Amino acid sequence: MQSKPVMTLSDVQQILAAARAEAQANQWAVSIAVVDDGGHPLGFERLDGCAPVSAYIATEKARSAALGRRETKLYEDMINGGRTAFLSVPVISGTLEGGVPVIVDGQVVGAVGVSGVKSEQDAQVAKAGVAAVKD
Repeated sequence: MQSKPVMTLSDVQQILAAARAEAQANQWAVSIAVVDDGGHPLGFERLDGCAPVSAYIATEKARSAALGRRETKLYEDMINGGRTAFLSVPVISGTLEGGVPVIVDGQVVGAVGVSGVKSEQDAQVAKAGVAAVKD
């Protein structure tokens, strides 16, 4: 039987704290979602002033990154490059930049999704969260 690492509550709290700190340092009102490797919610924060729809979008970005085992920017790049098959996906918000997988020992153990500012800024916040639990 194989085994793999999993995120703990402490990991989720560290991710949220680091992502929040990055967003606040830049004065960005965002939603931050953390999911496990199956895309199931583990933690969430919506900073003051962030639009309610960002909660949904951040969660879908995180879910897409976890299930796809890759950053959601790759899906956005495919669509922008003319691969329009992704446009038929029911949840198009999961194909926008800002979802980043959490990888430990080569295994995806979850993901972080951020929404509320420009896509590259969402990704910056998500990557700050992921970096909090890296080696």
